[in-house]
Amino acid sequence: MNKIILTGDRPTGKLHIGHYVGSLRERVRLQNSGLYDKIFVFLADAQALTDNFDNPDKIRASIGEVALDYLAVGLDPGKSTIFIQSQISELTELAFYYMNLVTVARVQRNPTVKAEIQMRNFEANIPVGFFTYPISQAADITAFKATTVPAGEDQKPMIEQTREIVRKFNEIYAPVLVEPDILLPSQSACLRLPGTDGKAKMSKSLGNCIYLADEADDIKQKVMSMYTDPLHLKVSDPGHLEGNTCFIYLDAFCKPEHFERYLPEYPNLDELKSHYTRGGLGDMKVKRFLNEILNEELTPIRERRKEFAKDMGEIYTMLKKGSDKARETASETLSDVKRAMKIDYFGENTLC
Repeated sequence: MNKIILTGDRPTGKLHIGHYVGSLRERVRLQNSGLYDKIFVFLADAQALTDNFDNPDKIRASIGEVALDYLAVGLDPGKSTIFIQSQISELTELAFYYMNLVTVARVQRNPTVKAEIQMRNFEANIPVGFFTYPISQAADITAFKATTVPAGEDQKPMIEQTREIVRKFNEIYAPVLVEPDILLPSQSACLRLPGTDGKAKMSKSLGNCIYLADEADDIKQKVMSMYTDPLHLKVSDPGHLEGNTCFIYLDAFCKPEHFERYLPEYPNLDELKSHYTRGGLGDMKVKRFLNEILNEELTPIRERRKEFAKDMGEIYTMLKKGSDKARETASETLSDVKRAMKIDYFGENTLC
């Protein structure tokens, strides 16, 4: 069996370093690892419309922004098929058939769905499209017969629901669908990068993001105002690491060689943490160190992004080619599904 990855993002604005640490950096590594036969990366615009249905301009404008971020971090359309979800109509048809295999009660029990509904204040008025997005996600995954879905811990219930749909379909009809496995981040700091204000989620609406496209001055301003330890009032005070955004970011980005370049008085991150916790190390010094690290990481990405942005026509050509290629694969899966369900009335088998 081919090893196939499917992964993607909702295009609701430019991508930030939470996306980079949580998924983008790992996608590039997987793409270049040679371990996978096919990699599909998609812009989930149809899914984004389930809770942005009244703001289609936001989604449309975000398509180009996210595509630029993809290319800037190193996703290569020669190695990964990058496509737009809404351009693959087969996904909608697959989701329609899968809806018969899932009960309303089962979707309501999905912890991820519950959390997302609460976060968006949909408790009293849930759009049907949003409510059924675990089924839509199952269509996305199975259309490309993905064996691996890189995702965070919060997506485990979603992948399990896809696996249930696959098992039920294969049992009732024929074994044509593939059960995917989730691939969790290997680094704990990458599971969920908090916002610069210390809130658990980095979000454009909360204004607590560092974007991949941010200029150096913007990054510096955001880092210097970052939430750290509210009890660390004086340099001499012992500092606390738990919930300290600055050190969470260092866990995600810091490498041993950064100390030699930017903070040679410390041999490694453990020693920096030790000094901070026993007192005598100020937050501003730690923030200046973090700022150097982030700019080292993000400057090449920002510059590549600017180069790609010079020819947006080529970006959209790339997306169309990727969408055409993805649709061919999804169409083959849909044909397998309809044949298994015995609704391929005008194929090789006749009605009689």
